[in-house]
Amino acid sequence: MTERLSRPMRAPESDGDRLPPVRFAYDRHTWKEIAHLLANLPVALLGFIYVVTVLFTGFWLTVTVIGFPLLAAGLAGARLLGRMERARARKLLGVRVDEPSPLPGRGTGFLPWLWMRVKDPVGWRTVLYDFIRLPWGILTFAVTLTSLFVLWPVLPFIARGLTNADRAMVRGLLSPSDELERRIAELESDRGVVVDTANADLRRIERDLHDGAQARLVNLAMGLGLAKEKLLEDPDTAAEMVAEAHGEVKLALQELRDLARGIHPAVLTDRGLDAALSAVASRCTVPVKVTVDLAARPAAAIEGIAYFTVSELLQNVSKHSAAKTASVEVWRSSDRLLIQVEDDGRGGARLDGGSGMKGLADRLDAVDGLFVIDSPQGGPTVVTAELPWRDRAPGEG
Repeated sequence: MTERLSRPMRAPESDGDRLPPVRFAYDRHTWKEIAHLLANLPVALLGFIYVVTVLFTGFWLTVTVIGFPLLAAGLAGARLLGRMERARARKLLGVRVDEPSPLPGRGTGFLPWLWMRVKDPVGWRTVLYDFIRLPWGILTFAVTLTSLFVLWPVLPFIARGLTNADRAMVRGLLSPSDELERRIAELESDRGVVVDTANADLRRIERDLHDGAQARLVNLAMGLGLAKEKLLEDPDTAAEMVAEAHGEVKLALQELRDLARGIHPAVLTDRGLDAALSAVASRCTVPVKVTVDLAARPAAAIEGIAYFTVSELLQNVSKHSAAKTASVEVWRSSDRLLIQVEDDGRGGARLDGGSGMKGLADRLDAVDGLFVIDSPQGGPTVVTAELPWRDRAPGEG
């Protein structure tokens, strides 16, 4: 009886830079590598001439008025050369290198804009790349051309060794700075979150005004108009209508107070987080113990984010947790403001659970904060939020 041996299947390679093993046969990868090595000389010569003529001229002319603008223009051109080299390496060598983020426009004035371009690390690394490539381009061109006629049986191995050095130079000098690019990407993402959040808040305020206080005030105006018409004909009916209008005024004022509290509560401005969070806790449907241990008040923006974070978390406790008790703790640790909200409810809270947790996490992330949920099924739920501490400015109260 014959046994069939089974071999476990391997997952497909996800690395875009994975290349087939080198071998004697001339396949398309080998010919691409040879083409890249032969093109090294003209490309390196072009880059070297550009660096020497444009950038060195701009460097020596920095004592004059046109020196720094010429240097900035030269570095901008170096960025374009770097883009061309990354495209060539991607096409011929299979190297996947992300494009650097573009520099900001002239929104901060000419001198800051000029200085940002003069100290552009991407441009300077491209200058270094083009400067050291000329001897390497001469070497690779000579070795590859000679091997193509003399050492053609082992040329695939020679080409692979030389192009591996090319790949290392491209990755080392033409790839964006990981930390810088990561930070830029985070800031761009956070800026989008802040803009989207602000737009959502404006739409919410507009909707609340339109559907709430504005509608009541329109009904109030209509009621008072009818009461005015009936004032002489039927004073009793007019008095009843005025009394109804008075009730509408009270409701409209209450809705406006609630709306103002949702924008920025007066108690937070006047008395700080301790009093404001105690007021929020008093409106929660379960008993909440509030502990605020702060020797000083943080900046108004940080204080507002902390307030609305706790407010929304306590709303979730009221609506979704089925808890009997909850607690809120706020304290400062070094340069961070920490918030912990705990309840003894049924647990199961998640960022994607539809209870607004994802929005809270995005808001805190937009200001370099953290948002962590520990909520096993059956409870308890512990939500920890971290915000950067910024001291309160003198004019903020």
